[in-house]
Amino acid sequence: MSRTKWILTVIGIVIVALILWRIFSGHGKAQGPGDFGANAPVPVTVVPAADQNVPVYVTGTGTVTPINSVNVQPQVGGTLLKLDFVEGKPVTAGQLLAQIDPRTLQAQLDQAIGKRNQDQTQLATAVANLERSENPKYAPYVAQIDKITQANTVAQYKAAVAADNAAIDSTKVQLGFTRITSPIDGVVGIRQVTPGNVVTTSTTIVTVVQMHPIDVLFTLPGKYLDEVRNAQQKAPLKVAILDANGNVVEADGTLKVIGNQIDADTNTFQLKAEFPNANNQLFPGQYANTRVEVSIDSNALVVPTAAVQRGPNGDYVWLITDKPPPGSSASPDSSDKTGRGRRSARKDAPNSSAADNKPAKYVTMQAVTTGGEAGDTGLIVTKGLKTGDLVVTAGQFRLKQGSKVTPMKPGEIPPPPTTAQIKAAMSSGGRGGRH
Repeated sequence: MSRTKWILTVIGIVIVALILWRIFSGHGKAQGPGDFGANAPVPVTVVPAADQNVPVYVTGTGTVTPINSVNVQPQVGGTLLKLDFVEGKPVTAGQLLAQIDPRTLQAQLDQAIGKRNQDQTQLATAVANLERSENPKYAPYVAQIDKITQANTVAQYKAAVAADNAAIDSTKVQLGFTRITSPIDGVVGIRQVTPGNVVTTSTTIVTVVQMHPIDVLFTLPGKYLDEVRNAQQKAPLKVAILDANGNVVEADGTLKVIGNQIDADTNTFQLKAEFPNANNQLFPGQYANTRVEVSIDSNALVVPTAAVQRGPNGDYVWLITDKPPPGSSASPDSSDKTGRGRRSARKDAPNSSAADNKPAKYVTMQAVTTGGEAGDTGLIVTKGLKTGDLVVTAGQFRLKQGSKVTPMKPGEIPPPPTTAQIKAAMSSGGRGGRH
C-alpha cells in the first residue's frame, strides 16, 4: 500500500470514530421539535370525571332463531309439474308454491263418485221394495223374514253410500294436496327439487322461515339470574344486538322468556328476546352479541374509556394534580445521596409555565376500579376517583410518574413555545455541546 493510501485510510478511520462518538455520546443528543428543556410540560388532553345516569347492561351471546320455520313437504306423492316461487323472496300464507300432477287422484275421485251413484241406485231399489212390503195391501202376503231381509238391504246400501261420500271427501282432500301452498308468511330459501322429479311425502321442496318478528336465543352467566328476574318483574327488559365492534345493530328487542334452569356445565341460563326486525338486519342462524338493560345507575361516576389504562397491577388513570406526587423526580423532597436531585429541581423551576401565569400541573398514576360500560365511550369508576377529577385521555405515552403537563380540553391545540422556553432550549443545547 502506498503512503498516500495509508494516510487516507487513517483519516477515514478518525472521521468515522468522531461521527460514532458524536452519535452515541449523551452530550451530542439533538433537541427534537418541541423539546424545550428536559423538564418542559407535556401537552395532554384531559376530561373531568362526571356524574351521569348510566344504564346498566349485561351482555351475552346467542343465535338468531325464527319464530316459525317450515320445511315444505308434499302430503301426496307424484310428479312435480312446476314451482311457483322465486328463491329468497317473501311469500304469504296460502300462496301457491308448487303443483303436483293431479291426474291420478282426479281419476280416483271420479271412480269414487261413480261408485256412490251405483250404491245410491241400489239403495233406492231396496227402499222401494221395503216400502211395498210394508204397504197394508201387500203386507199379508209377504213373509216376515222377507221384510227383515229387505230392511237390512236398505241399511246396507245406506252404509255403502255413506262410505262412498267419505271416500269422495278423502279423495278431494288428497287432490287438494297436489297444490302446495305456503303455511306461513315468510321468506323461501333455496329449492331442493326441480319440476319433473317424482316427489314423496318425505321430500322437502323448500324451507320457509318467518322474518317478522324474529327471536334471538342467548345465554347469560348464572350470577345475573336474580338481577334479570327482578328487573323483568318490574317491566319488560330492553334487548339490543351489537356487531363485532360493539355498535348497535338492533335496539328494539324485548325480553320474552327467561329459562327455567342453569346449565351445570357452563353456569349459564337461556333467554329469548323478540325483535320486529323491520329492516331485516337479523338473519336466522346468525351469531348475535346481546345487551340487556337491567337498570339505571343514578349518579354513576364516569370517565372516557380512553382514560383507563391496563397495568400489571390492574386498571389505572393518569390523574392531574397541583403538586408533584411524593417520590417522583419532580417532587421537592426527592433527591439522590449527593443531593443533586434538590439542586436539579431548583434549576428547572424557571422552565415551568409561569410565563403564562398558570401554575404547574403534574400527573400521578391513580389506581381505579371500574364497574362496567357507560354507553359506547365511557366506563363507570367505582373506586379511586371523585367527581371533577381531571384524567388524561390523550398523550399518556409520554408520561411518567410526576411528569409536568399542560392540560388541554378535547380538540385544543398546544400553544407555541415562549421566548423563555426557546432561550432555555438553546442554552441547554449549548451547554451540552461543550461538555
